[in-house]
Amino acid sequence: MSTSVPLAGKLVEKGRDDHRHLAVRLAKLFPSLLSAENLRRQRVRFQTSSKHRCVDSVEAFQQGLHRHWGLEEAWYRHEVNDELMRFFEWCPGFVEGVENNKTALAEVKKFKEGPEMGEVRGKVARQLNVPYERITPDMVEAAFFLCAYEFAIKSLHTPWCHLFDLKDAKVLEYKNDLKQYWKRGHGHSINSRSSCVLFHDLFDRLELAVQHLRLGQELPEAVRVQVGHGETLLPLLTLLGLYKDPSQPTADNYSTQHGRSFRTSRIVPYAANMLFVLYECPAGPRLQFLLNETPVGFPGLTAGEEVPLYQDVRQRYRELLEGCDSQRECEVGNRPQHHHGHHGNTEL
Repeated sequence: MSTSVPLAGKLVEKGRDDHRHLAVRLAKLFPSLLSAENLRRQRVRFQTSSKHRCVDSVEAFQQGLHRHWGLEEAWYRHEVNDELMRFFEWCPGFVEGVENNKTALAEVKKFKEGPEMGEVRGKVARQLNVPYERITPDMVEAAFFLCAYEFAIKSLHTPWCHLFDLKDAKVLEYKNDLKQYWKRGHGHSINSRSSCVLFHDLFDRLELAVQHLRLGQELPEAVRVQVGHGETLLPLLTLLGLYKDPSQPTADNYSTQHGRSFRTSRIVPYAANMLFVLYECPAGPRLQFLLNETPVGFPGLTAGEEVPLYQDVRQRYRELLEGCDSQRECEVGNRPQHHHGHHGNTEL
């Protein structure tokens, strides 16, 4: 094992490469938007969280664009906006109702002490030849993350990985999904409602773009690149009604959750990204949504229509567009609400 404490919370070189390569792929996918001309004319705007790893990410992304277009003069421009990119810290209702509320993650605590985690602990204890009670759930999870990090960052299959098999990995993956579901996903309504400010920022800019299209005017801003966190993406995806399974994950139904769509390793991997692309079409503007460069349909819209009319998307989210006031939603008095069963998503 190799660790470097000074690098904690910072972007490693593998992360920089991921963002450079992402920039190149997107420039090839949308050459008229992420173009050299738009970069020179400052029609591509960059926003980021204040965290060092995010600032490093947005600079690596710009570096990838500069190299792709052969721009010799390297310049980095970005605006720090934590109110948008770290909205969860600005939402007292979330901070007090979920972040600092131990009961909000009761299902996670219960699962950590349950039979599935107990079986993994027992296997690890036997392999290390130590008493079962000496191996805590947190130790098991730490070893699993060390295995995952070393493999993801350095492509190393370290001794930590030998402690686990595929069955163990699925249990530990579920534990992490359980935490994210109750802390950032559909578990509590405030999780998604905390992202109202980012939701409105997105649709306000889309509406401005549509108005310019109707008037035949060039937009002063062709692209907005915003760099945040997995904790930025998950609440917004939840607000949009995505990855909501028929039954919510709990500590007691692990065996029925193998087919769940809410898998954070697929939804928000390293360098996760979501794109909203507006197209000018004869029938009117159309809006495409991509998650990790893969087209995803908007829930509730015509199945199979990956690029629906922009007005249909606005109608789909009309209640949110007319409400979802971040100041009101984030008041401390709004206690977390659970979402149960197969009922409709009350957030929408």
